Amino acid sequence: MKAILRRLFAPVLDHFESGEERYAYKQSHRQILVIVASLFLILAIFGAFISIIASQAVGLLPALIFFGAGAICGIVGLLGSDKAVANIWKSK
Repeated sequence: MKAILRRLFAPVLDHFESGEERYAYKQSHRQILVIVASLFLILAIFGAFISIIASQAVGLLPALIFFGAGAICGIVGLLGSDKAVANIWKSK
């Protein structure tokens, strides 16, 4: 299943896994990335909910931005290699 998801999200993962430079990876970086992803996704859902309740379509823009950031962090944190996690943190 993980291989199928890695192929599906290959464009995102390839961006962070590219390059030949050295990187410094720590297991805590992956854990923090998954936590940040969940917080961004919760914030996106909450923002979209409030925007819909208030009938303000412009409020969906921040929700969309937080959803995108949460999705990228989640994809890299759950499916990415150690190098991808280090690159998202810019750890070299």
